Amino acid sequence: MENLKDLYLELAKKINDAIPDVEYIDLWHNQVNFLEQEAPFPTPAVFLEFRATGVQDSSLKVQHLTMQVNVYLFYETFLDTDYNAYNHEGSVDFLDTLTELHKLLHGTSGENYSEMRRLGFSPVDTGSAQNLYQMPFNCLVTDISAFEESDDVVDDDGDGENEFQPYEVD
Repeated sequence: MENLKDLYLELAKKINDAIPDVEYIDLWHNQVNFLEQEAPFPTPAVFLEFRATGVQDSSLKVQHLTMQVNVYLFYETFLDTDYNAYNHEGSVDFLDTLTELHKLLHGTSGENYSEMRRLGFSPVDTGSAQNLYQMPFNCLVTDISAFEESDDVVDDDGDGENEFQPYEVD
């Protein structure tokens, strides 16, 4: 991973391409608790949040991260989730989307991450009838962003490409 943007764009594209029911994908900024102040967005919506939960130096300018990726699924409906309600089936479709997100991400690796695994899932109280679920995942990321921007990067073979030559940390 050269930067966090690469990881976000890779995961957003993966979700967008595989789950057509998801109508909106964005970075998580607690949008659902500030709907009156936010620009309107369609649902179901997926929000992605990133945090490093472990950092290990590989070399002076390269780090291996354990990255927690929180996937939020937001679904707004006026249908009734009560099993005996006549319209309950449409109201729980978001549970299928939650399952699709799990199947899409769990046990995968990509260009900017490896070993994605789900840690759990839980509802998040919104204080309203809206449905919000959080599904945290862990994955491994090698962050070379400091290396790519450093003066230590050299083009050893003259091909115009900077060679990745990490060195050990004392």
